[in-house]
Amino acid sequence: MRKLIAGLIMGTALATTPIVAMAQTPKDTLVMANAIDDIISLDPAEMFEFSATEYNGNTYDRLIELDIKDPTKLVGGAAESWTISDDGLTYTFKMRPGIKFASGNSMTAQDAAFSLQRVILLDKSPAFILGQFGFDAENVKDKIRATDDDTLVIEVNKPFAPSFFLNCLTSMIGAVVDQKEVLAHEENGDLGNGWLSSHYAGSGPFALKNWTAGQSLSLVANENYWDGAPAMKRVIIRNVKEAASQQLLLEKGDIDIARNLEADQIASIKDNPDIKIMKRGKGAVWYLGLSQKNKYLSNPKVVEALKYLVDYKGISDTIMAGRATVHQTFLPNGFLGASNETPYSLNIEKANELLDEAGLSDGFTVTIDTRNTTAVMAMAQSIQSTWAQAGINLEIIPGDNKQTLTKYRARQSDIYIGRWGADYQDPHSNASTFAWNPDNSDDASAKPLAWRNSWNPGDMTQEVDAAVLERDSAKRAAMYQDLQDKVLKTGPFVIMFQETEVSSLRANVNNFILGPSFDTNFYRFVTKD
Repeated sequence: MRKLIAGLIMGTALATTPIVAMAQTPKDTLVMANAIDDIISLDPAEMFEFSATEYNGNTYDRLIELDIKDPTKLVGGAAESWTISDDGLTYTFKMRPGIKFASGNSMTAQDAAFSLQRVILLDKSPAFILGQFGFDAENVKDKIRATDDDTLVIEVNKPFAPSFFLNCLTSMIGAVVDQKEVLAHEENGDLGNGWLSSHYAGSGPFALKNWTAGQSLSLVANENYWDGAPAMKRVIIRNVKEAASQQLLLEKGDIDIARNLEADQIASIKDNPDIKIMKRGKGAVWYLGLSQKNKYLSNPKVVEALKYLVDYKGISDTIMAGRATVHQTFLPNGFLGASNETPYSLNIEKANELLDEAGLSDGFTVTIDTRNTTAVMAMAQSIQSTWAQAGINLEIIPGDNKQTLTKYRARQSDIYIGRWGADYQDPHSNASTFAWNPDNSDDASAKPLAWRNSWNPGDMTQEVDAAVLERDSAKRAAMYQDLQDKVLKTGPFVIMFQETEVSSLRANVNNFILGPSFDTNFYRFVTKD
């Protein structure tokens, strides 16, 4: 992996105005400020948040990984090679020899099989990623099995496009956990979930030292990592939600990287010679989820009106300046079949006409659950202002991301401002959450975004299922373009932006990697001058 670095470092914007002498972090320690209050669990079979999956990508080995230079390609991770049967139903992986867990235990195919099996058996938020291949609690131990210490065999239920299945294994659920260590902490048949939610059982370049929810996350280098020990011996991530506070810490030299600076802060540091700025387009979209359990939001005319009540350009140019572009379909640019249609813009008159047709000319009151970070609160306040011009009273309910996500996942939010990143580099990742919902009941096993918003997309569910079996790329792309058009016009989502991730670094920090996805932001290559 180290040989990939030469081509990976992003262009940087260097500054020219000096500031006073500052402190400096230890030479062998990377200190970051980041909003990490979204972390709910550190268990790879349970985590489903941006910060947690970034942690996963830096602390666990996955069976296979994306080639960071070209994310359309795959490279070996814990598995060094794999083959696919002629009928497309059986995948056979050969494990990389010599990998050891933090416990000292050697990694085998039994660990890989156990790791994937427990994703299904625990049935937490990311379980659907594997469940879509026909695995369930009754068959998973037969369908995913180790035939010896070096060989993992996985049998899927349909001849899916191979890239689809393999790309799923590059997500957080592909992380291999130490079976012996995890089961040593099992309680009441929980497969170690209670323990692993705040502990560690991996083999990656870094190991968990400590996590204090809502405060900090600290890692230590794995000096025996099979692909070379990191230069940074410690990584400390401080939960700092306020952008202004991150800027101050960065300028003082108390941190090496600020991960969440807003437009004002980025503008104010651009001429600082001690700071450089790194950007990378991400496969993430910002959206509003509109619960179809709400009597107002379930009216199609209201949904359409709300799409005309967002100041897309204003938010993009000011609040999200440099960190997002207007994008209104569920596939980000860079994915097969992505559509760039943007039919909606702020149009109060049009929105009022639609509300009149809905019989709501006097407006209504509705709540929105909002993460209390600077950018998200500013977006919510902008939307609140424009909705008020159409007589809609939008009550903002701020909270940390753990609170708001938990409420949203329980279908208890009227409206939620969401930031959705693809779970793997394939269009099915987003199609299967925005346009797919086979069971809209409250106790459904699959819980995609359509389910969270209590929306039954009808025939689109079958169309999504058909698209993932189509091996002709051009035909498959056309199917996803049609699905995006349908969701754009009829779905309970106001999709607004595609994200650009921006990180601000001290000038002496090198080789920090911003990847195409949020779990491919890597610390292991970082060095300091």
